[in-house]
Amino acid sequence: MTGSSAGTVHPTYGNWRRPRRPGLGPLGMVGTVGVFAGLVVTLLVSLVSLVAAVMVLIPIVLMLLPLVVRTQDGRNLYQVITLRVAWFRRRSKSSHTYVSGPLSPRPGGRFRPPGLLNNVTMLEGHDAYGRAFGVLHHKSRNLYTIVLGCEPDGGSLVDPDQVDVWVAAWGEWLARLSHEPELRGASVVVETAPDPGTRLAHEVLPRIHADAPPMARAVMEEIVSHYPSASSEMHTYITLTYGVQAAQKRGPDDIVTDLALRIPGLLGGLVGAGGGSAAPLSAERIAEVTRVAYDPAVAADVLAARAAHGGTGLEWDDAGPAATVETVSAYQHDSGVSRTWLLTFAPRGTVRSGILRGMLEPAAGTRRKRVTLLYRPLDPATSARIVEADRRTAQFMATSGRGMVRARAVSEVQAVEQTAAEEAAGAGLVEFSLMLTVTVDSADQLPDAQVTVRNLQAATRISLRPADRMQAAAFTCTLPLGVLPWENVLIPRELQEAL
Repeated sequence: MTGSSAGTVHPTYGNWRRPRRPGLGPLGMVGTVGVFAGLVVTLLVSLVSLVAAVMVLIPIVLMLLPLVVRTQDGRNLYQVITLRVAWFRRRSKSSHTYVSGPLSPRPGGRFRPPGLLNNVTMLEGHDAYGRAFGVLHHKSRNLYTIVLGCEPDGGSLVDPDQVDVWVAAWGEWLARLSHEPELRGASVVVETAPDPGTRLAHEVLPRIHADAPPMARAVMEEIVSHYPSASSEMHTYITLTYGVQAAQKRGPDDIVTDLALRIPGLLGGLVGAGGGSAAPLSAERIAEVTRVAYDPAVAADVLAARAAHGGTGLEWDDAGPAATVETVSAYQHDSGVSRTWLLTFAPRGTVRSGILRGMLEPAAGTRRKRVTLLYRPLDPATSARIVEADRRTAQFMATSGRGMVRARAVSEVQAVEQTAAEEAAGAGLVEFSLMLTVTVDSADQLPDAQVTVRNLQAATRISLRPADRMQAAAFTCTLPLGVLPWENVLIPRELQEAL
């Protein structure tokens, strides 16, 4: 039997782009307004004295120059300086260290999670099918987070047509999130780690019959002993974070009841997108995931307790680490040392469905690895406004340049027109980013982890940079606990975009 692969079509994906911000060149709206205001003031002063005009112009140029100079990842000098000053202040106040437990100066003597999670409380409810689910209440921002766990179908031996259907269903699920009332953001966390062998031992050893032949018993025991060294475990979590408007007088119980009604519909969409069996995580299960993330050495003990007793009884107030230390380039927590990288540029051009497969697979020499995709769905009105603004900007650039600049601008117009057509047809517009956290046993293994991440970047065609001087916050954002970076900033997001 012979066949030809000439007719095989491999779908490609892409056309993601950064919205163009208004402004002159690298300057944002604030910088552009500052330039014109400075020119006007300088001209007015020059009518009185030329020397005075020069004295006014020099400070204005010095103030605007840091907005023009940009790093490779797009940050201006003001942002770089602010980050370094904030790190210096944390070091001077010893806020980069954290100690909990009975011997710590904190009241209560419990092991509460640190940093952005220290003011979070745990609630619990039951959905329409009677399944318990945990709700994380971020009191400082009045946000509520639910966590969904799923077992995605693998991509091996799957037809490209089926993969394309899954991708389309996933895009539709993300588009539906823009219509979710009061949704602030979502994240997908894929966590991989070496299999400790606890689950395999609890599945196989109790089933060995007492009268089994010695040879068969020896074979099964050898499999249980050696097989986990070549295997790994993978977990996928999806978090959805909702906000409550200040004008609405709704208590936590009302919020939990509302979320219980939404969970079945959200899970149904995940199953259609290749998510496999999906279910909400209980409060105990969320606490276990947090405990293992901060102390990877207890992963086998947690699995053993769940297999033997059906649960650990762990509470949220005891899910944190005993001690943590944040450095410029790493975050030390109990039995692990972690480093986190942030996405700076998405893959250029079109990609295939398996572009992130290498990054999602277990990495040799690491204790745990988490890849977190952050999504910020935009409502239809905001999506239409952004698309139209991009169209006007792209058309202006295409008609005002020559040569290579004009050719690139024409290509940009084609991409913008495709985005506008898809948005008009009902597709949703979603802002996304990616974060990668690698946990090892000691700081001496971090250089090897750096090489591993660099190789993964080359394979996936994305650009990452270390989250230096903010490793603790970045580590927290990669956990499946609903911490959204844009909801935990001092400077409003609109002002940051204007810069």
